[in-house]
Amino acid sequence: MSDKKYIIGIDLGTTHCVLAYAEVVEDDNPGNIQLLEIPQVSAPGEIKSQPLLPSFLFLPGEHDAAETDLALPWQDKMDYAVGEYARSRGAELPARLVASAKSWLCHAGVDRSDDILPWDAPEGARRVSPLEATRRFLNHIKDAWNHEQPDAPLENQDIYLTVPASFDAVARELTVMAASDAGLEKITLLEEPTAAFYAWLDARSDDWRSSLSVGETILVCDVGGGTTDFSLIEVTDEDGELSLQRVAVGNHLLLGGDNMDLTLAYTIQGKLAQKNTKLDAWQFRGLWHSCRAAKEKLLNDASVESEPIVILGRGSSLIGGTIRSELTRAEIEKVLVEGFFPICEASDQPRQAARVGVREMGLPYEADPAITRHLAQFLSKHASAENDGSPAFPSAVLFNGGVMKAEVLRKQVIECLTNWNSGEALHELSSGNLDLAVGNGAAYYGLARSGQGIRVRAGAAMSYYIGVESAMPAVPGIPTPVKALCVVPFGMEEETSVDIREREFGLVVGETAHFKLLASSTQQAHQAGEMVEDWSGDIQEVTSMETLLPATENEGGGTLLPVWLQCTMTGVGTLEIWCVSANDDRRWKLEFEIRQDG
Repeated sequence: MSDKKYIIGIDLGTTHCVLAYAEVVEDDNPGNIQLLEIPQVSAPGEIKSQPLLPSFLFLPGEHDAAETDLALPWQDKMDYAVGEYARSRGAELPARLVASAKSWLCHAGVDRSDDILPWDAPEGARRVSPLEATRRFLNHIKDAWNHEQPDAPLENQDIYLTVPASFDAVARELTVMAASDAGLEKITLLEEPTAAFYAWLDARSDDWRSSLSVGETILVCDVGGGTTDFSLIEVTDEDGELSLQRVAVGNHLLLGGDNMDLTLAYTIQGKLAQKNTKLDAWQFRGLWHSCRAAKEKLLNDASVESEPIVILGRGSSLIGGTIRSELTRAEIEKVLVEGFFPICEASDQPRQAARVGVREMGLPYEADPAITRHLAQFLSKHASAENDGSPAFPSAVLFNGGVMKAEVLRKQVIECLTNWNSGEALHELSSGNLDLAVGNGAAYYGLARSGQGIRVRAGAAMSYYIGVESAMPAVPGIPTPVKALCVVPFGMEEETSVDIREREFGLVVGETAHFKLLASSTQQAHQAGEMVEDWSGDIQEVTSMETLLPATENEGGGTLLPVWLQCTMTGVGTLEIWCVSANDDRRWKLEFEIRQDG
């Protein structure tokens, strides 16, 4: 029963989750990748199985749903819902709906293990943490699999779980923790854009070599429900064979379908205002979620030209007070193209608006919604049309994410890229089903790791540093400078370590000390052990911690011990930093805080 029978790929998306799997075989012929139809509540007392599990959590109040209404095949009584019904019922009761939990999971400005969601729920309403919401999604997936495959429990299989390429070390660690809390210990993290590329490799089989040539660079443009990610994959020559290497990753952009849904909600609000219909904050939140559902229907089905929008009224006569409107395909395309995918110049940069000094706490969305300007900035940093050592300007683009299902949006991106490339056209790599690609690609990656597929060399998506205080005399009014020591260079492979022994560092033990973890997605030249004195700009603080590292009785508090550093990218895809004593066999692990107070 404990033997591994399947390789599992899980797309833990902002908008929906997918589980793909392949049977483990002994020969060189890998099993076909299949999808799990995930049972979920679709209406009170009704169960529907479908490949997409919407990433929404509904926390009903006392009179919002009966426990039996939310029953699952493996659980008779439930006091919450995940999936299709959670999304539809939550659109009517937005104060009960947890959405975009994945975006909150990477928000360093809040305590991600505290019960803060739904963020603006009224006093006394049920809340959960981003960590707990993520655990519940994974737990539902686990129970669904175990219900269908009782002889091969999910917790006994090798699981490849996807995260945005731009997730930092803390967000990755939180994802691993959520999986562990759901009883899934045997997991490996994989970046979503790379998973999408693996899905393309799976679809092309060995024929991919006829589509690409040495020196080409492929742009993976991934625009999902909550985030936008850009990656570059380079085609290289390795011992006479074509090889693939991920060479650049963009910054973490909280920009995607959520922003678009809100923009569409404002569009509908404007139409209603022309009829002297005003919405309060509660109704507007419901409108926001209704626009999400309408957008997905219109983008998914080319035969649909409009979708009704229904907003519940307030007061005792809810039916009589229902507000109705509609969202058309033409409106969606106009709003999304002009607002999010405008034609721009290659030299354009995201626009920074003046910020108000006091603002509500919430997700740190990008100030500029123009994805094409963010793409221009990414390529200006990472790709070049000149032979200057940078990756070549992309000759092909692979789209991923639900937003990019719209042909009009893909054409807009390709037009921008063509203009930036002196009119030389790029070719689009056929992506298949964009909703399922990441899950399929994660399963294919598992096959590739077992020798049954093509590997893309990737490694660390960022360069990581720790802050090192300078050894200099104290100066009144001037803080002691902190340098950035590179501990993990960009691209460092998983399951590898680096020892930084060329210099010793002083480690404070026996009293509380402060440590900083820094990262950069653009600084790729720094090597492990390299010290960066002026690290402002592209190197940013990820998190910090205060901790007391144990000392012996003889050492006392505040002792400075000589240490060298050992840094590991684990097989799971997380970061470990060890301080190793130069005097004895003691080791101290730096476990950076994942609890952040806003």
